[in-house]
Amino acid sequence: MNITSQVDQKLALDGGPQAVEHPEPDLFHWPIVTEEDEQAILSVLHAGSMSGTDITEQFEREYAQWHGMKHGLGTCNGTAALLASFWACEVGAGTEIICPSMTYWASAIPALQLGAAVHFADIEPDTLCIDPGDIEHRIGPNTKAIVVVHYAGHPADMDRILPIASKHGLRVIEDVSHAQGTLYKGRMAGTFGDIAPMSLMSGKSFPIGEAGIVITDDSQLYERCVAFGHYERTGLPTEYNPTKQAIQDSELLRFAGAPLGGVKHRMNQWCSAMGRVQLKHYPRRMAEIQSAMNRFWDLLDGVPGIRAHRPPRDSGSTMGGWYASRGLYRADELGDLPCARFAEAVRAEGVDCHPGANAPLHLHPVFHDADIFRQGRPTMVAFGQRDVRQGPGTLPVSESITDIAFGVPWFKHDRPESIERYAAAYRKVAEHADQLM
Repeated sequence: MNITSQVDQKLALDGGPQAVEHPEPDLFHWPIVTEEDEQAILSVLHAGSMSGTDITEQFEREYAQWHGMKHGLGTCNGTAALLASFWACEVGAGTEIICPSMTYWASAIPALQLGAAVHFADIEPDTLCIDPGDIEHRIGPNTKAIVVVHYAGHPADMDRILPIASKHGLRVIEDVSHAQGTLYKGRMAGTFGDIAPMSLMSGKSFPIGEAGIVITDDSQLYERCVAFGHYERTGLPTEYNPTKQAIQDSELLRFAGAPLGGVKHRMNQWCSAMGRVQLKHYPRRMAEIQSAMNRFWDLLDGVPGIRAHRPPRDSGSTMGGWYASRGLYRADELGDLPCARFAEAVRAEGVDCHPGANAPLHLHPVFHDADIFRQGRPTMVAFGQRDVRQGPGTLPVSESITDIAFGVPWFKHDRPESIERYAAAYRKVAEHADQLM
């Protein structure tokens, strides 16, 4: 089938034929679960070792080695991984973090749980990642860390972010929840900052259930994450530290047997068993996703009003598993047709397409009014920190997300004819935008 065969037809929204008349759900089904996954999970079930750590420690080691990192620590979910990482980086009462507003809430709210405030930064309109030019002026005397989110699989501009952090003595926390396997100039996301927490829940591109993991080369940060939520490991030998010297020389040993965070972050071994299997196959599956998604965008190259959300092909950077795939919308090229109207027309063609992405976090009431600790004032200002709350108009790119981005199919298989049909839907609407005015 030639993609041009449908572009001159009447839009489905006006009664014309759909570009995608017969959806193919298996193109998008995820995760891919085989008998190998099932047997790995059943072995844990029959052994009754769901709450053990032996399989998890194997998975941690293999996952860290995949990144070329020294330490991996499995957690019960990605939010726990972020919370432990924040605490390990000395985020606490009266301090601040800098975080992009365009992200899932777990990239930021754990800071409130520790009594810290979140100073949000804007994003770049082409990467949808934190804008390095909007970071430095937000740094204050109590800023502890910059949270970098590789949004929807797109790597952030680490070359500009890392020098800012180094200049001001700040930790860099890489939230890789969207970007397992993403490359930035040939190097894996999660290996640039001080520590990299991430979600591995079943909807992510690396899916193992309701789970998360932290990776780091910093032994002290690793041990602090252990002390925060893994009481059963505190003070015990590990594969990474057989003599446990690092913790014996610190105050953490005094608290062995009780988690300093008052939480239990242990990963269920059903998840880690599945994780070991998924890791064996993920590079190949990820490569097929990349081939399919790049095929989709190559078919749409040059179509007015829409752009691929991906790095340049010759940059050495990739989109990893292309989680939560987006397209970039430029209304001025389509007579200022609103993105919502464009998406409505694409849906009529048989493709699930909606404008925007995550809602900007800086406008959410939890960062303005929530009194989490019942102190009679919002937690964002309850511990003596400066008031960094941000209202409408403060982060214009993040606030325009429903005007500049839209959803695209997240293909799990590279089937050229099928992908052509989906690409035809977007081309058809873009090239008939005048009919929608």
